[in-house]
Amino acid sequence: MGLIEIEGMEFYAYHGHYDVEQSVGNRFLVDIKIETDCTAAGKSDNLNDALDYQRVYRLIGEEMKQTSHLLEHVANRILDRLYAEFKNRIYSSSLKISKMNPPMGGKIEKVSIVVSR
Repeated sequence: MGLIEIEGMEFYAYHGHYDVEQSVGNRFLVDIKIETDCTAAGKSDNLNDALDYQRVYRLIGEEMKQTSHLLEHVANRILDRLYAEFKNRIYSSSLKISKMNPPMGGKIEKVSIVVSR
């Protein structure tokens, strides 16, 4: 077994309940951990035997471009897409999405949601 971690992916997107979040947008940070079998890739040194984390990044980016009201929705949509794209390759995963400087009426660095499967 192995654990792939992609950390600190940064996207500018339009997720949020309030109109200003939907029109102005915000910075988001995304981290993902994916448990997968690395045995074949470790022996073959061939990308075809690995879970391609560049492809994971691209798929996350595509989903981040779609506007949503809730981070929970974005996170579950991303995991649905990854599990569909990498059938039987992902044993478990944990995805964290952080909204930077959320409009909550005070100085707040970020608010985050973590979804695991």
